[in-house]
Amino acid sequence: MIPPSLPVELQAALSSRLKGLSRHDAAQRAARISQTYREGGTSGGIRSEIDALAYALARMPATYAAVTAALNALCELRPDFAPHTLLDIGAGPGTASWAAVEAFTSLTAFALADDNESLRALALDLMRDSVRLGGADYQKGDARDLIAAAEPADLVIASYVIGELDARERTEFAALAWEKTDDTLVIVEPGTPRGYERIIALRAQLIDAGAHVAAPCPHDRACPLTAPDWCHFTQRLPRSRAHKEIKDVDLPYEDEKFAYVALMRHPPARCAARVLAQPVLSKVEVAAKLCTPEGLVAAKVPRRDKANYALARRWRWGDAVIDER
Repeated sequence: MIPPSLPVELQAALSSRLKGLSRHDAAQRAARISQTYREGGTSGGIRSEIDALAYALARMPATYAAVTAALNALCELRPDFAPHTLLDIGAGPGTASWAAVEAFTSLTAFALADDNESLRALALDLMRDSVRLGGADYQKGDARDLIAAAEPADLVIASYVIGELDARERTEFAALAWEKTDDTLVIVEPGTPRGYERIIALRAQLIDAGAHVAAPCPHDRACPLTAPDWCHFTQRLPRSRAHKEIKDVDLPYEDEKFAYVALMRHPPARCAARVLAQPVLSKVEVAAKLCTPEGLVAAKVPRRDKANYALARRWRWGDAVIDER
């Protein structure tokens, strides 16, 4: 399992670029960029090297943690998955590529696409001295044209991208991303009701196109949740000193809420129920909300069932519950 903290190599690359940086200025820029995103804006608000670095310091740790959580869930159900090629769509500062290279030692070729030149320049700068990402192909130009021209990849990742698109663009984007997917497509979005809605719409579109869900869902049917409930998960990550300064916070950790889906060309060999909320542990039982191949289940594992109770005590929100029988 990949830890949620940025890899040492990336931390060192970021730290080396902090020299001479005004933390106050960077914090203001990061706050402005975050506000633009919350209001439905795009990465167009990132217009300079300092903007890109401020954004990376503020958002790269949480984005990385969410992508690693999604990849961990995929790897748990597909331990034999060994992709050789990666296409990182809407790559920004390269966050998903860093996560993928940690998850899959098999990766040998990396293609990245994003039309924000400041983020692209920062990504290449951060990757320059990386043992495995140093030769990554991050082309310059319109992201849509670059994706259309890209070679299909075993693994395609789009993290925190589709929220920047309108409904028609999301439909076109999903079709194009799937066209470029030889094996598995992973989409990660903010864990908000809107983020979930975008994930579910894309999921339905691509299932109709022949995709199969690997995670988090244990089936290809419609999501059984109804409003105001929505499927999302949370990943806790540690904050570095620079991260705390940029975000003007004292808490040593952050909880990133995210929604995701991993889609495959072929049906998965096995599926698992998914824990959809933090289980409630009492003196007599463990109660948990599970999404199962048969639908939603309010599971209750009594203490007297010692073997299963011991297992259920370890369940956490987002865990796969695999029946090995």
